[in-house]
Amino acid sequence: MEILSILLSLILTIISPVGFIADSAAEKAIRNQLESVEQLQVRIDNTPSFQLIQGKVDRIRIAGRGLYLKQDIRIDTLEIETDPLNIDIQKLRQSRQNLDLSALKSPLNAGIRIVLTPEDINRALQSPQITNRLKNLTTSIADLAQTEQIQRYEILNPRLEFLENNRLKLLVEIQEKGYPERLNLDIETALTLNQGKLQLTDLSILANNEPAPPRLVNTLTQRINSRLDIQNIQNTQILLRFLKLNLTPEQLEIAAFVQAKPNPQTGN
Repeated sequence: MEILSILLSLILTIISPVGFIADSAAEKAIRNQLESVEQLQVRIDNTPSFQLIQGKVDRIRIAGRGLYLKQDIRIDTLEIETDPLNIDIQKLRQSRQNLDLSALKSPLNAGIRIVLTPEDINRALQSPQITNRLKNLTTSIADLAQTEQIQRYEILNPRLEFLENNRLKLLVEIQEKGYPERLNLDIETALTLNQGKLQLTDLSILANNEPAPPRLVNTLTQRINSRLDIQNIQNTQILLRFLKLNLTPEQLEIAAFVQAKPNPQTGN
């Protein structure tokens, strides 16, 4: 959900400075929100142009390559195209939040295409920020008794492999704090698209080359898929529906439809 919030914030960033800006200024506004950018193009379509002052935009198109959200977190390819927008400019300027949906006068609809490479993902996995999030995710899918045990362990050297047929392999080492022994986990799964949601299927786990019990694997599959179902884990004004999934050894390509709804008291 965090990356989705960042992408929506980029759209609002384009309009917030003065209410009407050129494509080059919009590009600069986005660059200022990111760590660094290799390539970026922004196109704002609006006729007549004076509607921008009123917060109305016919369409925004963003196309970027090599977008660094943080130093070690890179998106290889990003494409965004919106439907017409209607935004309260004054409220957006006054907001101190990165993503203030109360400024929307009508739903914000956008199509998003993202391409990630295994090299970029593995670079991100080595960063302390992502390692901590992996541990938090592990804790969130465990029950209370398991959570207390998980706190005693460290996640080391996580690395992800893209396989054929929409399959992933995660290799990671687990070490109990204060002990030298390490447990090598080999986790392989298929990543599928089911009714607009991402899901894991055919999950297998090897711990030091020994298969994990089927009951444990089934439980983990259910809990992880529950976490992947964003609409179930967070009551938000944001709707996310995945439209395309293509995973090859070279890249992961995802296309999605996103809708951000205004607050009930502010929407028209």
